[in-house]
Amino acid sequence: MKPPSNPTSGIVLVDKPQGVTSHDVVARARKSIGTRKVGHAGTLDPMATGLLILGVNNSTRLLTWVVGLDKEYTATIRLGAASNTDDADGEIDEPVDATTLAEVTDAAIAAGVKALTGPILQRPSSVSAIKVDGKRAYTLARAGEAVVLPERPVMVSAFDVLATRRGQWLDLDVRVQCSTGTYIRALARDLGATLSVGGHLTALRRTRIGPFAVDAASPIDRDRDVEDDLGAAMLDPAAVATSLFTRLDLTETEAVDLAHGKRIALSLESDGPIAAVSPEGRLVGLVQNVGGRARVLVNFPPDVPVAAAIGFPTTDMASE
Repeated sequence: MKPPSNPTSGIVLVDKPQGVTSHDVVARARKSIGTRKVGHAGTLDPMATGLLILGVNNSTRLLTWVVGLDKEYTATIRLGAASNTDDADGEIDEPVDATTLAEVTDAAIAAGVKALTGPILQRPSSVSAIKVDGKRAYTLARAGEAVVLPERPVMVSAFDVLATRRGQWLDLDVRVQCSTGTYIRALARDLGATLSVGGHLTALRRTRIGPFAVDAASPIDRDRDVEDDLGAAMLDPAAVATSLFTRLDLTETEAVDLAHGKRIALSLESDGPIAAVSPEGRLVGLVQNVGGRARVLVNFPPDVPVAAAIGFPTTDMASE
């Protein structure tokens, strides 16, 4: 397939299949859209499926704000054995005996889930993408080094058990709404530890990031090296920014001044960034009201059409 000759800026929602890395998805998008400047807002493990948000060209600058949005997942937690990676891809410990597992009541599960809901301190998995002395924790862990990451505060706003299946294992289908930086594998690990039977994750699907749902995402075929034109599915950066932030409609003069770094007068109040939009609907920048003037947090210059062969720097954002 011939890549587009004039890639533009935008946000692309994709539905990542199992067995494909987030970096693989970025590589396919670069080929499909015809630009090297593609990044993602939050890594999904190869075993996980679901929503991955890509930024293309200047819209990679929006990813910093997308990364921090709350997320929603569906998952399957297997109780009865722990794993050295907190998921099914690792080495599974010796399972507890059937009698012990059968003694785990629905009430005990509900109490364990409740204890992991709300503002909690969570120790990230040793195979997370968090950096330790400049190296990813998962790199150190897979090299055989002992990795114990410090606890950090996260918010689990909802942790619901959707279904329970009892047999050789005790499997829970769950739905989790949480702040960025929350590790669902760690919830599985900690629930198993609370119930004294061990636990790990066997399935994970990200269904939402902020206002963006996986139902609106373009599917990715795991058996293909390049997708059809993902550029056709790009969301306009102004539409994305104004769905996240308060909108400021600029005059032509204000748009030019702001693009040149001038602090234009601003009466609009907002606790967060403000999306400044030109009269023709182009996102000019994200600004902040400082003393009645617009301070530019990040600008979005018009894209310059480029050939697919020209290399661009890459922006890859990592967060579960």
